[in-house]
Amino acid sequence: MDSVINKLTEIEEAASAIVSHAEEQKAALDKEYEEKRKAFDEELEEKTQRKLQAIRDELEGEKKRLLHGQSAGSQNSIQLLRQEYEANHTRYASEILERITEV
Repeated sequence: MDSVINKLTEIEEAASAIVSHAEEQKAALDKEYEEKRKAFDEELEEKTQRKLQAIRDELEGEKKRLLHGQSAGSQNSIQLLRQEYEANHTRYASEILERITEV
C-alpha cells in the first residue's frame, strides 16, 4: 500500500513539475509574443507615418503647382486686360460720355 501511495506521490510531483514548467513556458511565450507585437506595431506606425508624409509632400507639391498655374494664368489675364485698356481707353471713355449725355 505504501508503494502505491509513494507512486501516486511521485506521479503528483511529476504532474506538478510538468504544470509548473508549462506555466513558465507559457509566460515566456507570452512575453515573446508581446515583444513581437510591440515591435510590429512600432514598425507599422513608422511605415504609416512615412507613407502619410509622402502623401502630404505630394499633395503640397501638387497644390503649389496648381497655385503657380493659376497665378500665371491670372497674371496673363491681367496683362491682356491692361493691354486692351491701354489700346481702347479713349474709346471706352467716349462711349461712357455718350451714354451719360444721351438722356
